[in-house]
Amino acid sequence: MTDSWVNSAEILGSDLPLELSGTGNRRALLMDALREAVRSGRLAPGTRLPPYRSLAADLGLARNTVADAYAELVAEGWLAARQGSGTRVAERAAPVTPVHRPRTPERVARPVHDLVQGQPDPSVFPRTAWLASARRALAAAPDDAFGPGDPHGRPELRRALAGYLARVRGVRAAPDRIVLCSGAAHGLRLLAEVVGGPWAAEAYGLPFHRELLASHGVGTRPLGVDADGARVDGLTRRDRAVLLTPAHQFPTGGPLHPARRAAVVDWARATGGLVVEDDYDGEFRYDRQPVGAVQGLDPEHVVLVGSVSKSLSPALRIGWMVLPQRLVAPVVAAKGEREPFSSATEQLTLADFIESGAYDRQVRRMRQRHRRRRDQLVAALHARAPHVRVTGIAAGLHAVVELPPGTERSAVRAAAWQGLAVEGLGDYLHPGAEHASRGPRASRAHRAGAAGDADAVRAAGPADASLVPHRDGLVVGYATPAESAYPEALDALCRSLPPAGPPAATPAPAPAPPQPPAAP
Repeated sequence: MTDSWVNSAEILGSDLPLELSGTGNRRALLMDALREAVRSGRLAPGTRLPPYRSLAADLGLARNTVADAYAELVAEGWLAARQGSGTRVAERAAPVTPVHRPRTPERVARPVHDLVQGQPDPSVFPRTAWLASARRALAAAPDDAFGPGDPHGRPELRRALAGYLARVRGVRAAPDRIVLCSGAAHGLRLLAEVVGGPWAAEAYGLPFHRELLASHGVGTRPLGVDADGARVDGLTRRDRAVLLTPAHQFPTGGPLHPARRAAVVDWARATGGLVVEDDYDGEFRYDRQPVGAVQGLDPEHVVLVGSVSKSLSPALRIGWMVLPQRLVAPVVAAKGEREPFSSATEQLTLADFIESGAYDRQVRRMRQRHRRRRDQLVAALHARAPHVRVTGIAAGLHAVVELPPGTERSAVRAAAWQGLAVEGLGDYLHPGAEHASRGPRASRAHRAGAAGDADAVRAAGPADASLVPHRDGLVVGYATPAESAYPEALDALCRSLPPAGPPAATPAPAPAPPQPPAAP
């Protein structure tokens, strides 16, 4: 159809007309009108739409036209449909409006857009496949699965993980080397109790991990980070362990250079130290071949820590440690006689999910989704802020938008005005690295470390002299927003970035060297 037409219908008698006008396909026009009604706030989250037959009759459209429009908007995330409750506007935040902005940061409302790194979009959890695995797992579960928990974790899941990690991550481990936990943080708590301190840690990393170690009396000393990952040449015999993110340095991006992977293993062998490998997003690679785990180089000196928080959901609370043989018994003893954290039924379900191939399918699906999101981010910045540089984009669920020096805090504040939640790169800088490289600085990492981490820094010793100066930037998590909300989040991000500065002055040409006098 290419005729121009105008029509309207009341939405549940709410005096909110749905107007369709223009030239072209009627299904596309209806979808545009519904999107605009949601985007503008005229259709609030949770609003129930009329049955497609009723709306088709009101608008003079074919039933299939309205049904197809509903189905496509459900797939895009604008609408939600559940058996018995009809079709509703998806529970997503209404867009921020630029008028009547609050005058002080304290009055800024709850963020509308979320680009904070750390979790996938919860709406894409594979409910149907997970339910099928749960049914099979419960039907086949032995009686002892419903008794007191084993601190090692269910053997079914440990066997499944041993096979999966060997195949995908190059891990060398039998099931009896794997101890299940409730996530990476739980694993670090247990290792801190068993190994003791001090530890070395990358100068950029999660403040929560440093604070967690400090709360268990383990100080951390920062190692410099550059384009090749952690500067492991700064390790000493005094360090009991080193916490690394070798597959994709968090948050700056990039894998640990092969020479440094070998060097850190040599350090561990020579000193008896321990390499703690946080494999937080090892499955998500886009523009290069997968990087195998450092654990494969020396299983007796490396602990691999992983979880399903990025690949499935942080709500599952299932993680694992692949341990050297000498640490298995101490870690299990520290964990306690009974498993108090991870549900045995969820462990059994995850085991079936892996063995059935559903986990591989979900990772492939999410890899494609995250790569598409990353490409949208890069394209938006190239078009609207070509003066900024995006790094760390070959893998993971986030990227770093590098900013001109001195603009990071103002960019974070500007994002807050736009209703956008995003974090500065400085929020992840180790307090000891801050003092060594640029002096005291009021970042979140410094404030959080002032009470606990600062004492841990002093106990661990001086910062590594190879630290590079802090780089201004934003850590942009592109996995969390729903599909329908992502374009608006990118728009808010682009509006928050500092404008391009004046071009650098061109240096004056150097004076020509004096010429020898002409020969007489």
